[in-house]
Amino acid sequence: MGKKIAALVTDMVEEIELTDPAKAYEDAGHTIEIISEEANKEITGKNGDKIKADKGIDEVNPSDYDALLIPGGFSPDLLRINPKNGAFAKAFLQEDKPVFTICHGPQFLVETDLLKDREMTSFVSVRKDLENAGAIVKDEEVVVDNNLVTSRTPDDLPAFNRESLKLLEN
Repeated sequence: MGKKIAALVTDMVEEIELTDPAKAYEDAGHTIEIISEEANKEITGKNGDKIKADKGIDEVNPSDYDALLIPGGFSPDLLRINPKNGAFAKAFLQEDKPVFTICHGPQFLVETDLLKDREMTSFVSVRKDLENAGAIVKDEEVVVDNNLVTSRTPDDLPAFNRESLKLLEN
């Protein structure tokens, strides 16, 4: 049975870090919903692509989803402005649900205060933020720490998707 995945994004998302995993998940029989500030919001990606949000953060509950995807770009930094986004992501980590995040995405998880002793990777410019939050940062194409899958850049998407799909099989 397919899993239901929440993708938390806003403007300036790195489109390929959303669309490539979403296609991999859908091809494997899972569904993905794009969550942003409000339902039907037109998000403008970093490269100008238009993406429509399915739901707004005020109308979703983490219990309605099996996993969370946080793509990179500048979207993760903008998501940090609204504390509801951080609370949404925190629930996934607390409940040991799969969380998939790539490039600048792991920076957003600093908002959860749950990174101490977690093994992670990210784009080079946010690694110090992760270290300061207590994470054990590695420079590898993909790092899996229990329910958390992190990667560095779009070049790592094949490994990121592979490991994310493994977690979705459980």
